[in-house]
Amino acid sequence: MATPMKYICLFMFLAILTIAGLNQVDGAGECGKNTTPDMEAFKMAPCASAAQDENSSVSSQCCARVKKIGQNPACLCAVMLSNTAKSSGIKPEIAMTIPKRCNIADRPVGYKCGAYTLP
Repeated sequence: MATPMKYICLFMFLAILTIAGLNQVDGAGECGKNTTPDMEAFKMAPCASAAQDENSSVSSQCCARVKKIGQNPACLCAVMLSNTAKSSGIKPEIAMTIPKRCNIADRPVGYKCGAYTLP
């Protein structure tokens, strides 16, 4: 009689684990399921000088990256405010001006990004 009880307990334990696993949320961050703002920030290397000095020219490579990431304003915001960007010396108030400096027509004008607003 003790052996069937062990199997019942084992079955119940496995059932609970399965149910808990099925209810788990596999959410995506601001930049999607397979990346993070910090990972995307590394791809923004061509924007480094433009994000530190508002008088610096913005390269075509930078504009291409900003245009791509800017299709998701929440991701663009998270990248500009990421730990990687901050540790690289990026100034968020200047980085926010890059989409406008790139003349991106469909940029998210007025999008609130923390304490900043995209011009």
